[in-house]
Amino acid sequence: MKDYQAYLIDLDGTVYAGTKRYPAAKRFIERLQAAQIPFKFVTNNTTQLPQAVVNNLGNNHDIHVTPENVYTAGLATADYLDQLAGETTKRTVYVVGEIGLKQALTAKGFTVDEEHPTYVVVGLDSDVTYEKFAKAVLAVRSGSTFIGTNSDSNIPKARGLMPGAGALVDLVRYATQQQPIMIGKPEPIILQNSLRQLGVAPEQALMIGDNYHTDILAGIHAQVDTLLVYTGVSTPEQVATETVPPTYTVPSLDHWDFEVGPRG
Repeated sequence: MKDYQAYLIDLDGTVYAGTKRYPAAKRFIERLQAAQIPFKFVTNNTTQLPQAVVNNLGNNHDIHVTPENVYTAGLATADYLDQLAGETTKRTVYVVGEIGLKQALTAKGFTVDEEHPTYVVVGLDSDVTYEKFAKAVLAVRSGSTFIGTNSDSNIPKARGLMPGAGALVDLVRYATQQQPIMIGKPEPIILQNSLRQLGVAPEQALMIGDNYHTDILAGIHAQVDTLLVYTGVSTPEQVATETVPPTYTVPSLDHWDFEVGPRG
């Protein structure tokens, strides 16, 4: 087995399930910290800033990390647009999204233009309105570059599976007949940016997640080895039907050894 130099880790379904604690995940993170192995939580969440994710982990799951350990699709979107814009002055955006996404873009020097933005960014927005969609659609149809934060069709909430960012992106896609540039999992951009920040090559890292169609496919697309943990979405029966299997699978993170890999 490879000696992995860094770990990229999904959150919901892998480290916890909503408010439910996963003791094995807490032990796994503490083993990483004790071994001084770098890691990042890579999440498609765009509504929260890293500090809010850190607070949730500490207060509700007794997992203690820093904002540097958290990389959201909101941050990944801002970093991607920062690289895309380069030194140009074309740093205007229209955003369908919440504070985590908006503040990430502001921190990179982007300003809001509701009529003629360079970029239209669509993410999860629990207060979305027809008018917000209308402005996004008109801008894209007028030539603005269309960016989607992630393709999640649903997100689990107490009420059930609620519309995810991907559902909002799809409305704008349908109304404009334009394909967006997608940033979050299962696309590789969010992992590539995470690895760049960690200073680690793809072959030196391992992506861990519970969902084959987001976490594992993101790793496959980014040429990063993958570990699927059966604590969330995907099941062994489902994974057995996939053309490209995960590099490794385990029933829980207690079954992963940094030196020997999966163990029974």
